[in-house]
Amino acid sequence: MTIILIAAIFFFVGADQLVKYWAVHSLQPKGSMDFIHFGDLEILDLTYLENRGAIFGSMEGKRWFLVGFTSLVIAAALVFMFMSVKKSKFLSFSVMLFAAGGIGNLIDRIRLGYVVDMFDIRLFRFAIFNVADICVTCAFAMVLIYVIFIEPKQEKAKKLKEAASDAGEAAADE
Repeated sequence: MTIILIAAIFFFVGADQLVKYWAVHSLQPKGSMDFIHFGDLEILDLTYLENRGAIFGSMEGKRWFLVGFTSLVIAAALVFMFMSVKKSKFLSFSVMLFAAGGIGNLIDRIRLGYVVDMFDIRLFRFAIFNVADICVTCAFAMVLIYVIFIEPKQEKAKKLKEAASDAGEAAADE
């Protein structure tokens, strides 16, 4: 499973960097282009944006703080990912997505000084984001699902198993 997680990190970081490469070389000269529209209903456009901050452009100009903080968070996520493999494949995959997204944006911050964003939701005004941001957002949602729905069931099953084991030991002692 560990090798699959590492390969998945390379896949998602590669996909992120490939889309960003395309955005820099093909989208930047145009600025913006229609992408998904149904008649007059605009759903998603591709818009080149250089984000020099963090989420929604916050912390603009704090490049090296963001590089350091992101590096620490990625390192912690990788350690947690490897520790959680035995506990839950779902959780370790979620954390892998988080780490991959962080790595994708970290590469941009170090190499370019900003993060390249391109997906512009037009249906409702929202942030312009990239593949790495999608990975982080999906990871966050998956961790919430794990914490709210999966982990409580695992804990309940563990307690039932321990209670059954204790009952079996008590019966054997009689």
